[in-house]
Amino acid sequence: MSFVKLYDTTLRDGTQAEDISFLVEDKIRIAHKLDEIGIHYIEGGWPGSNPKDVAFFKDIKKEKLDQAKIAAFGSTRRAKITPDKDHNLKTLVQAEPDVCTIFGKTWDFHVREALRISLEENLELIFDSLEYLKARVPEVFYDAEHFFDGYKADPDYAIKTLKAAQDAKADCIILCDTNGGTMPFDVVEIIREVRKHISAPLGIHTHNDSECAVANSLHAVNEGIVQVQGTINGFGERCGNANLCSIIPSLRLKMKKECVSDEQLRKLRELSRFVYELANLSPNKHQPYVGNSAFAHKGGVHVSAIQRHPETYEHMRPELVGNMTRVLISDLSGRSNILAKAEEFNINMDSKDPVTLEILDNIKEMENRGYQFEGAEASFELLMKRALGTHRKFFSVIGFRVIDEKRHEDQKPFSEATIMVKVGGKVEHTAAEGNGPVNALDNALRKALEKFYPKLKEVKLLDYKVRVLPAGQGTASSIRVLIESGDKESRWGTVGVSENIIDASYQALIDSIEYKLHKADEAEAVKK
Repeated sequence: MSFVKLYDTTLRDGTQAEDISFLVEDKIRIAHKLDEIGIHYIEGGWPGSNPKDVAFFKDIKKEKLDQAKIAAFGSTRRAKITPDKDHNLKTLVQAEPDVCTIFGKTWDFHVREALRISLEENLELIFDSLEYLKARVPEVFYDAEHFFDGYKADPDYAIKTLKAAQDAKADCIILCDTNGGTMPFDVVEIIREVRKHISAPLGIHTHNDSECAVANSLHAVNEGIVQVQGTINGFGERCGNANLCSIIPSLRLKMKKECVSDEQLRKLRELSRFVYELANLSPNKHQPYVGNSAFAHKGGVHVSAIQRHPETYEHMRPELVGNMTRVLISDLSGRSNILAKAEEFNINMDSKDPVTLEILDNIKEMENRGYQFEGAEASFELLMKRALGTHRKFFSVIGFRVIDEKRHEDQKPFSEATIMVKVGGKVEHTAAEGNGPVNALDNALRKALEKFYPKLKEVKLLDYKVRVLPAGQGTASSIRVLIESGDKESRWGTVGVSENIIDASYQALIDSIEYKLHKADEAEAVKK
């Protein structure tokens, strides 16, 4: 196996994405996760650009990393100023990183229009800056900004900029597709030409504006590139950077390149979701390798096939990247879907059991009314248990009332719910307020039940989604409510459908509470 170094720029380039910002504490935590998974270089930011990045380089020195090196990012010196007088270069050195990465201009168009200096003077900027850093920092990398566009415009000059970096003894020269518009076949052809002139180690840094960032990175490695730069989940400016969550398993499993260990690879999904969490973004369920839907199967024919041989509809074993096969339940389901889900929930069923067909018919009829079980597996498990007669009824709701009123034009609406529940032979009648009718109903239901079932205090409502079903009836349309709940150990989804949003929410809330009580009951039975 040949070795490829991984260079992560989530903490710098990734934060240039719209809606993404990390606190210094977040960046430190992400750096530890990147180190755990085997990333070789972690670009922490541009210390000369903002106080947050200065603080990161100061704080990261106090942390112990297993093997990752911390890189500081900056630019070549300014024109008319010597390197020792350039504030940017001095700040890079003062940050005391393991590596300095600076970018410079490759495209003659940028040299003339952005820097407004001669082409020869730009070559001096590149050489002087790298030579200065090489004498003061353990490793120095050179990012050839807009390299592929620059090469297309003037191949001779683009190569001259790389030679300037090579003459300055840069440890690695990174070819950048900064605008993200280069096609894979062009990347291959240009790298082959570059390798005729440059003997220094080469890296690749691609953006995803033409949806080719991952493909371009992998093609580059195939052409002898030894360092790949990217971000976790493909975060980055505009359309994002090359997604390391796709690149790493592709390198390791498809191309047989050594980059991370098998054990580290199994932490990839965990890392992906950790970064989404700190970015306060919902994970992309359709993301290759690590997304929830990456190995999810809905059609009955597919499910039947993967139960015999997973490779029939899976390009690899999901466990290798910390993911898992999921069987979805929908109106496309067959018996195999039902049996697979029953096995997942440790419920014994037979393909010839009439109950299997009953459940299948129920699902298809319910989905025709607007139910969706793909994000509500807890509701589906309860549905199976009711059909099998193994469902325990912990409580019954005698009735409820929700009041939502606006008492004055400039005041917020007031919400209150009253509910009556029966547990065994006891009736509990209670009321609660909330910041909306659904929240008030949730509060009243919990208040009534928690004295009988204290474990419900552990349950939190984590997400609440409302979808107006396309019935063409305007405000009289059916509503589907999906609720995600969780406790200290797990998360579960439930669903409700009705023309009334309160009733749909009520159905999902009841399933959420019943599911928790069933799981607690099962856990107690195991202890006994």
